[in-house]
Amino acid sequence: MSKRSGSNPSKLEEGAKRWRERVPEGSKQKLFTPLDLVEFDYIEDLGFPGEYPFTRGSWPTILESGPSGLGQYSGYGTPEDTRDKYKQYIALGIKGASVAFDLPTQMGYDSDHPRARGEVGRVGVAVDTLRDLEIIFEAFEEVATLDNVRTSFTANAQAAIILAMYVALAEKKGIASRQLIGTIQNDILKEIIARGTHIFPVRPSMKLIKDTIEYCVKEIPKFNTISICGYHIREAGATAVQELAFMFSNAIAYVELGLELGLAADEFVERFSFLAGGGMDFFEEIAKARAARKIWAQIMKERFGAKNPRTWRFRGPLGTCRYPLTAQKPINNIARGVIMGLASLLGNSPLWPGRVAQYDEALGLGHTPEAEEVSRDASRIIFHEAKAGEVVDPLAGSYYVEALTRRIEEEVYKYIEKIDGMGGAVRAIEQGYMQREIARSAYEWQKGIETGANVVVGVNKYQESESPLSSPFPELKIKGMKVEPEVEERQIGNLKKVKQTRSEKDVKQSLKDLDKACKEEQNLMPFFIDSVKAYCTIGEICNVLRDNYGEYQVDTVF
Repeated sequence: MSKRSGSNPSKLEEGAKRWRERVPEGSKQKLFTPLDLVEFDYIEDLGFPGEYPFTRGSWPTILESGPSGLGQYSGYGTPEDTRDKYKQYIALGIKGASVAFDLPTQMGYDSDHPRARGEVGRVGVAVDTLRDLEIIFEAFEEVATLDNVRTSFTANAQAAIILAMYVALAEKKGIASRQLIGTIQNDILKEIIARGTHIFPVRPSMKLIKDTIEYCVKEIPKFNTISICGYHIREAGATAVQELAFMFSNAIAYVELGLELGLAADEFVERFSFLAGGGMDFFEEIAKARAARKIWAQIMKERFGAKNPRTWRFRGPLGTCRYPLTAQKPINNIARGVIMGLASLLGNSPLWPGRVAQYDEALGLGHTPEAEEVSRDASRIIFHEAKAGEVVDPLAGSYYVEALTRRIEEEVYKYIEKIDGMGGAVRAIEQGYMQREIARSAYEWQKGIETGANVVVGVNKYQESESPLSSPFPELKIKGMKVEPEVEERQIGNLKKVKQTRSEKDVKQSLKDLDKACKEEQNLMPFFIDSVKAYCTIGEICNVLRDNYGEYQVDTVF
């Protein structure tokens, strides 16, 4: 496309003026023309899929594996419960594992800790020791070796410990860590600003991430060392622009960790992945996915001087968010999920399998077989029946989509420049800047719902009191998944057995060595591996870190 698409500028301007005269003054812009793409250049702004600046796609084609090639995000109850769930997924042809951990595990508490009471196994699986991970991965023993299982761990504050467990598990099975494939989320900055499952102060937390980067480059080169998440930032209330801006500012801080190690960007950033969120503004989400790829490519090429095109690629899906889902008329969440999933695919972001339309997630954990089946089939319908995955970036050249992509790009850079001026993401977070911005946007969104400015069907409009679609949906027996209270006692029993059979001498020595390594500021990954091999618990390991680093304290002055 040439500038102005070869159209006569004067006729365009005359036509636009006539149209504006017929539109009520103050109305939101409803029409886009080539006039909105002044100085638009196809090669510079778009390029071709799989080529810089990657606006049209990180790869030359749509993700060939379609909606079923990745692991189902799951985890609940005891390791035995999650193992059995993965066996069900394997029977359905789902190839990988994406593991969700319960809150005590994420916060570095063992299942028998007083603070874990009532939370064990509720929003993910309880993992106290290496033995728990061994049980979970029994699900794959008959179908694949560990080096053929693409695994993702949603672990952050305790990410290095979980990664150490996975390395130790592979070693026990005779598999070299160099062969492991998968992802550890490991994004502590977004935890602090948006999600809350942080443990240690910001700078010691960043040191743990630096340790994982250094260790993985040398020992686990196929493993993604970090998955930088805008998803949770969006779930916390950020706008689409804030989501990208804060995600990329955090990513810049993580890149700088590798540079501090003396590594070149091309040596480690290829193993960075992303997870962006997806909201209900259909065209905004399409444009956001396109802008995200271009911005990251520019950051890596122009800011950090990366030479390898693989380093420039934005790798990761646009996951459909949960915040738009409602407990009122839960079946309507299928429509919401399909809209978000379709926007993801039309923005040339791979569909996140099994997460398109879990309509019951506003009612419970969201792992009921019925909801999962609908979710899988929804992504298949989008991909196969609607044929939405047959053409790469089909909305390229749309005056509206291109103008929106550019607007998002420009606004994201304004945020990044402001955060750079504050000294980067870590300093901005320490000053509470990102937290305040997210809180402000969340407030404005909620105020819009309460005033009716933001319509949410079944919540603030179209609330038919006698509707058969209303919760609790007795005719269709729709209810959210619940984890029974006895799960906690079973897991505490599992932990007690491990403590009775492990070597206390090995436990004490490995924790002592870890404490010394902390004080000497060594890379802690080898010491984590030794500790988990001795079946030290996550709580015991995290307590050593707490003793050395302290805990993150929220500044209420924000």
